[in-house]
Amino acid sequence: MENNKDCTMFFDRKNIPPQLLWQLYKNLLLSRLIEEKMLVLLRQGKISKWFSGIGQEAISVGATLAMQNDEWIMPLHRNLGVFTSRNMPLHKLFMQWQGNKNGYSKGRERSFHFGSKEHFICGMISHLGPQLAIADGVALAYKLKKEKKVSLAFTGDGGTSEGDFHEALNVAAVWDLPVIFVIENNGYALSTPVHEQYRCDGLVDKARSYGMEGVRIEGNNVLEVYDTIHGVREYCIRKQKPYLVECMTFRMRGHEEASGIKYVPEKLFEEWAEKDPIKRYEEYLLSQQLFLPDEIENVKTEIRKYIEKELSIGFHATAMAVDTSEELHDVFYSSLPKKTKSSVHKHIRKSETSSGSHVVRDIRFVDAIREGLQQSMRNNDNLVLMGQDIADYGGVFKVTEDFVNEFGKERVRNTPLCESAIVGAALGLSLEGFKSVMEMQFADFVSVGFNQVVNNLAKIHYRWGQNADVVIRMPTGGTVNAGPFHSQSNEAWFIHTPGLKVVYPSTPADAKGLIIAAINDPNPVIFFEHKALYRKITGDVDEVYFETEIGKARQVCEGNDISIITYGLGVHWALDYAAQHSEVSFDVLDLRTLLPLDYDAIKASVNHTGKVLVLHEDTLTGGVGGEISAWICEHCFELLDAPVMRCASLDTPVPFNAELEKNFMADSRLHSYIQKLLNY
Repeated sequence: MENNKDCTMFFDRKNIPPQLLWQLYKNLLLSRLIEEKMLVLLRQGKISKWFSGIGQEAISVGATLAMQNDEWIMPLHRNLGVFTSRNMPLHKLFMQWQGNKNGYSKGRERSFHFGSKEHFICGMISHLGPQLAIADGVALAYKLKKEKKVSLAFTGDGGTSEGDFHEALNVAAVWDLPVIFVIENNGYALSTPVHEQYRCDGLVDKARSYGMEGVRIEGNNVLEVYDTIHGVREYCIRKQKPYLVECMTFRMRGHEEASGIKYVPEKLFEEWAEKDPIKRYEEYLLSQQLFLPDEIENVKTEIRKYIEKELSIGFHATAMAVDTSEELHDVFYSSLPKKTKSSVHKHIRKSETSSGSHVVRDIRFVDAIREGLQQSMRNNDNLVLMGQDIADYGGVFKVTEDFVNEFGKERVRNTPLCESAIVGAALGLSLEGFKSVMEMQFADFVSVGFNQVVNNLAKIHYRWGQNADVVIRMPTGGTVNAGPFHSQSNEAWFIHTPGLKVVYPSTPADAKGLIIAAINDPNPVIFFEHKALYRKITGDVDEVYFETEIGKARQVCEGNDISIITYGLGVHWALDYAAQHSEVSFDVLDLRTLLPLDYDAIKASVNHTGKVLVLHEDTLTGGVGGEISAWICEHCFELLDAPVMRCASLDTPVPFNAELEKNFMADSRLHSYIQKLLNY
């Protein structure tokens, strides 16, 4: 009786109706019984890995049931209760855990590394922290649509040490976003105890540092979790602000089953076993005579039968049939062309002045990008621009100057110096049907957002079918005496990453047409803009809204002696050299897109001349030129009259001194390489 008395005091029903009390219990029980079954199957070798949430079920179940079913949740390893409380069929979950094609990721992802747009669950990646910023983006979408919704993201005590935690909370606070951050403080990040993670009294104390409210609660009390998240949700909607909830709990198994539990003192298991969230809640329900013992036993029997039935379906799933073409196809999201407010024109160059016609003007490279962005903003009400200093200041290169006056600060958003969080927020916007363009102030700075780009944006469609409608603008390149951290050509970092498209225009017309195409493309696009071209290069650009097709190279000039395959500033190096050496017939190919490459155009150029020089500003080792050269040697060997040569910049960082930088640049060696090819 004394124990029941303690339980009664521990739980506070408040105004929760009996049917919800019962629903909470059934969801807790379902999660626990599935877990126990999975541990048996793991020992039998029928699943390969398992991250157990035994002891923490109240947080997942209570939080999920306190949310609306169409509000996004970003769970982690131990949040089975999120998936089951969103009524995802167990047989399909089991197929997922088996790596079966009929699971949620077609066998491409493991355990809980998947999502489902149907259930408003965003799949995690192993790096943990990026989930938090995605919740920012979803909350921003709700805010822009003026919907009374919140997003919720989970992290662990260990995850709070990551920079992504700081960035996501800071952005949420600065932008006043309706997002709930839930910390599951279970005492250990794998084997690292909390006293080696932080020195503050509690993780909830960090809320004040970001100017937000926070609360620490008993994470094993499902009623406290539900009531807290329910109230916090209403607060976030009413105040349009974020909130931090620290849930104190304990995991009764290892980080994952293979890691064991030897590093945890035995007494902790004894203490927390007395706080078991299901045992204590069940005792409470019985002590209050809310439900009868027979009802409890009956529901346990029903759930066990359900589990066995669902597992039987999962075990009899069709064996994996590998389809290489499907694997390659699913790297990118494909969609039918969408109608826009204006007609789309491609490669229009003729100037017309009659009524209803359009005009081609000679404008600068920077103005072409600006025009493409501006027209895209007018044609896409769901397009948001984000970046450091891009609003009132107009960006460091003034590309978005005065945009805020036309489109407002909701759609032209200054960001804190949180590159990782802003890339994540862009992905979160995409979950809710928004397009976004993020300006990376300098391409060099993308390194601090690299994880979000290559592991989240790039892989999400292949992993579980969710597209990332995001463009990242990358002011890039040297020749402007800006030194090692404002001059890098880092496009090669991204062409190795399936799922990204990498675009690099060299002319004003292509700058406009490709930025529009990139925005209209539902896949993540890394859009390189050479800083030296911004105000130096001009060209004819049609005034209308038009696209230049991504993935198609442009033959700049046709020749018979030497092919120069290049892009960006390299195009102008090649043209300048050709103009000074009219005795040589050059075939110049402007790649324009580096991923995917236009191999047909490359082969055609090789066929024209038989002698190929691949020219780029990036350093030689590991540059795009190596891939192109290898492909030509493998697929066009019989067309060659000389070895494929690469002319690139030195394998050093980009120096500041003007003479050192000039020596660094590839064009300083262009003449010698061309002479080698001519004399071969």
